[in-house]
Amino acid sequence: MLGHHIVSLLRERHPESLISVLDIRTTHNRHEGDGVMYFDGDITSRETVCSVLERARPEVVIHTASPTLMGGSKELFEKVNVGGTRCLLEASAEMGVKAFVYTSSASVVSDGVTDVINADERWPYVPRDLQTEIYSQSKADAEVLVLAANRKGGMLTTAIRPAGIFGEGDVQLVAPMFAAYKAGKTGFQLGDNNNLFDFTYVTNAAHAHLLAAVALLYACHNKIPTPDRRRVDGEAFFITNDQPAYFWDFPRAVWKAAGDTTGIDVKIISKGVGLAIATILEWLWWAAGKEPSLSRRQVKYSCMTRYYNIGKAKERLGYKPIVSLPDGVEKTVKARIYHFLALGYFAWTAR
Repeated sequence: MLGHHIVSLLRERHPESLISVLDIRTTHNRHEGDGVMYFDGDITSRETVCSVLERARPEVVIHTASPTLMGGSKELFEKVNVGGTRCLLEASAEMGVKAFVYTSSASVVSDGVTDVINADERWPYVPRDLQTEIYSQSKADAEVLVLAANRKGGMLTTAIRPAGIFGEGDVQLVAPMFAAYKAGKTGFQLGDNNNLFDFTYVTNAAHAHLLAAVALLYACHNKIPTPDRRRVDGEAFFITNDQPAYFWDFPRAVWKAAGDTTGIDVKIISKGVGLAIATILEWLWWAAGKEPSLSRRQVKYSCMTRYYNIGKAKERLGYKPIVSLPDGVEKTVKARIYHFLALGYFAWTAR
């Protein structure tokens, strides 16, 4: 999803750019027309990556590839997020790439249990023995590789840490909310909804990546050293919509935009009760070999505070959101409803 929006924004701002996209499959989310080349391939294959870079000869590599948070195993996260990143870094440096922007995650400083309150880049990575999220650990390990590679072979690197990305094409955050809406399960709430949470509209995340790429290229071509207080290369940046919201206000905004009329008339289930229910469901569904409709992870996630300070991105990247949270929700819901209507139309016409 993010890569598609980065390409869209890049074409809009720099229509003269030659863009190459490498993914395991490039059959979806394609941009028609000139200026974009697509390559199917595995980023963990040095031969494949070098072949694509040899043909594309890019100045900038923006690395967004990753299995979804809920769609990968420890082995897959390790292979793609860590091994794939190492492969891209080494091949990019070898092929003379000037700037490397990595999509990290705000979760590298979160253990998935403890509240995160106004965290900035001075927060350390979660120690490996305390990290409960395999995905987050793999993202942290990859980020370490990226930042350590800065200025080696002349290539400048940086890491962008978006928090809670959503938008058109989203299959992780908004998709389950739509599933709850379609199932008529919008009248429930886990916890007291006093926990602030950061969500980031995908165009804002894409905007941050392009700002980082431009900053790296400028530093690469500028003969005057950048002062440490303005440096982008070798640095990581949290990116959000700069509008932390109470957790349950976000899905309610999504449901309202989709037509839900439940409003604030909801049944509140305490965190403790929710964890007990989730534990029972996990055992029952585990015995049946299926995924539960509610997990302990989901309960903890929806009851924790998790928001970040983006002052560093504002100061060094010149970042500020270009789409507000309400507008982002509206755009996301409209696109998803249009998608469902289109599927229904094609199913009807195919009869």
